[in-house]
Amino acid sequence: QVQLVESGGGLVQPGGSLRLSCAASGFTFSLYAMSWHRQAPGQRLEWVAGIANNGVYTDYAHSVKGRFTISRDNANNQLYLQMNNLEPEDTAMYFCGLRFREPDNLGQGTQVTVSS
Repeated sequence: QVQLVESGGGLVQPGGSLRLSCAASGFTFSLYAMSWHRQAPGQRLEWVAGIANNGVYTDYAHSVKGRFTISRDNANNQLYLQMNNLEPEDTAMYFCGLRFREPDNLGQGTQVTVSS
């Protein structure tokens, strides 16, 4: 069955960087678009970024455009989210999921906290 395991979260100061990873198994990774989503305490789940199955096309939420970069390694079934210039508003649980924009088969998440 589909399994997605996120890692790489942590505590970082404002202006800092983190790289999230998502290890995928149980399906043919290279055939699926993938995405990152996040949920802050008391807030709705928010789509962050999506990437096509071949990695050519990407798109981002307005709030992270220019700061975050989504990428993938189809040979190793890995999805990534490079996050630069982090802001306190980026504090949330981050999830990876199947499909470009819809939150499908999300993993258990990794916590990102941006605080001084």
